[in-house]
Amino acid sequence: MTIIFAHRGASRQCPENTMSAFKRAVELGAGGIEFDIQLSSDDVPVVIHDRTLKRTASGRGTVTETPFSDLRKHDAGSWFSPSFKGELIPSLEEVLIFANQYPNLWLNIELKYYSDTNVKLAEKSIPLIKKHRSEKNTVISSFEHNRLVDVHKLWSKVETAPIYKASLHEPWDYAKNLKAKAIHPQYKTVDRSLTKASQSHGINVRPYTVNDERLIKQLLEWEADGIITDVPDLALKIMKNEHIPQERRSWLKAIWQFIKR
Repeated sequence: MTIIFAHRGASRQCPENTMSAFKRAVELGAGGIEFDIQLSSDDVPVVIHDRTLKRTASGRGTVTETPFSDLRKHDAGSWFSPSFKGELIPSLEEVLIFANQYPNLWLNIELKYYSDTNVKLAEKSIPLIKKHRSEKNTVISSFEHNRLVDVHKLWSKVETAPIYKASLHEPWDYAKNLKAKAIHPQYKTVDRSLTKASQSHGINVRPYTVNDERLIKQLLEWEADGIITDVPDLALKIMKNEHIPQERRSWLKAIWQFIKR
């Protein structure tokens, strides 16, 4: 079954990578949430996408050069809407504790490496994740593919996934060389044959960031293992409709047309 991952939480309805976005994703029925982590200057794993605070927080400076206590002073919600004023930058542990309420919820945790100051990210994060999570519904992903080998050394059972934009020749072999069990390709590089071939080699396929209705339907038809999307509500609606047998959909459509007369 395809898992719908809310990209940075329900990021079209709430400020991205915040507790509000994650709670809303669960309310919508998403099977998983995707979020980004970096280290503060005092080595606390925090949930934020950008290298700097400028876009999504009420301050300036670089995340990895700011202590956690100072990061928590910033407003991470007002940029999105005044109704989210006072939203905080979450710590990784805060999100993990929240997710513990939902045993079946998948977490796709992306490691962000913007500078050499973040080299300890896996070392500081993986033991914490392992403390709170089962490897059965956790995946660690990154654009920095060699860092996934570090993750494997720290937690050999957890699923890892390289994220990539350009097409790869036989990506299942590339993933296996990294000891990864999945790939997270940009949706433009994915087709049915790649999906099926990867799966036949034991590699899960979860394209990102898929917001177009036609593409979501296509990936559901191809039975991708996951879809990473900014619009989990749309994806879930499509999934629900696609699971209705064709004959019943035609029957329901006929009834609706009759009622509208």
